[in-house]
Amino acid sequence: MPNSFFRIVLFLFIFTSAAAQVENEVAPPFNIKTVSFFQNNQNVVPIFPLGSGFQLQFDDLYGNEADYYYEIIHCDYNWKPSDIPKNEYLQGFDNQRIQDYTNSFNTLQIYSHYSLSIPNQHTQQLRISGNYMLKILNNDKETVFTRKFILYEDLVTVPIQVKRARTVSNVEYKHNLDFSIKSKTINFQNPLKNLKVAILQNGKFNSVIKNIPPQYTIGNDLIYKYDSETQYWAGNEFLYFENKDIKVANNNISRVDASTAIYNAYLYTNNARANFPYSNTEDINGNFVVRNFNSENSAIEADYAWVYFSLSAPTFNNDNAIYINGMFNNYSLAPEFKMDYNPKKGIYEKALLIKQGFTNFEYVAVDRKGAIDSENTIDGNFYQTENDYSVLVYYRENTDRYDRVVGKGNANSLNIIN
Repeated sequence: MPNSFFRIVLFLFIFTSAAAQVENEVAPPFNIKTVSFFQNNQNVVPIFPLGSGFQLQFDDLYGNEADYYYEIIHCDYNWKPSDIPKNEYLQGFDNQRIQDYTNSFNTLQIYSHYSLSIPNQHTQQLRISGNYMLKILNNDKETVFTRKFILYEDLVTVPIQVKRARTVSNVEYKHNLDFSIKSKTINFQNPLKNLKVAILQNGKFNSVIKNIPPQYTIGNDLIYKYDSETQYWAGNEFLYFENKDIKVANNNISRVDASTAIYNAYLYTNNARANFPYSNTEDINGNFVVRNFNSENSAIEADYAWVYFSLSAPTFNNDNAIYINGMFNNYSLAPEFKMDYNPKKGIYEKALLIKQGFTNFEYVAVDRKGAIDSENTIDGNFYQTENDYSVLVYYRENTDRYDRVVGKGNANSLNIIN
């Protein structure tokens, strides 16, 4: 009898572990806008040093001071929940109500602005590094939306060189990353099995390059000098608009209509840039800044406007769809951000409700399977494009029960070499 009981328990444990689902980000509903991670009063890519503080902020356009709760889940390299108890990665409690919220002030679009600080009085500390999923829940403990974030330790260095592609056919269009992993603290055990990397371009989780083993080792240094495995399509500089003064047609806004309940900002029609020469324009690599030029507290005094996008792309492959992306919408491919083709005008159009300030955006082509087509992108690929690149290093020793993030390296393609 005891042996049978043991076998049943073991089977259930194995079955439960095998059935663990990958934690994918859940896009927020229409009333939730401007979801962003903040650190040092700046909107940032959510990759933080272990032990540092940060905030998640968002607006609820219903403006009814609804109750929202949060849950924090530690995940492995592949974003499956880790097999460790919550009290091992979290000091304190989650599943608590977000208590920091304020209603908008002097805006045409009402909203309630929420801010969740980590750590806080309930969640005193996140103890370990790794991948995390932050869930925002409603009163019925149903998931409203989720966001990924990553905590890393400073135990390795990751020198990176951004180079032009080694393949002749892509030398004008791609960036190749050469990097190494060095540590004076960790003596790597079986790095081909225990060490993994994740490579990000401009902080986009939806285009991460993973599962690239070290090409070779020199002592305790791990070397990555691949010809194609660590390449990214270079893309083009982000487009932008600025409406810090929401009543005025400013940068890349052709006109403002104030005759409706909230402001309407009509952008100049963009031309698909794939067949145009590269033009150097300053951007903030997809980021955005909420700002009301005439207020002291933009978090609750910045207004929302309907922003009308239009794109002329006569040679575009109509088998694909076109979406508007940026950090302002977490690079989401939700139907809300899909452009519609206007056959009378011969252009693609879309209106999005966006909080005023300075906003980077891009047009992306998406195939029928829902995959982004970076090769046949709307605005082309140019090796001169300025991009930020990050390499995250994951390590799990033979006796460890979770994937640690033991270091992070950064590089920018402004320093590209041949």
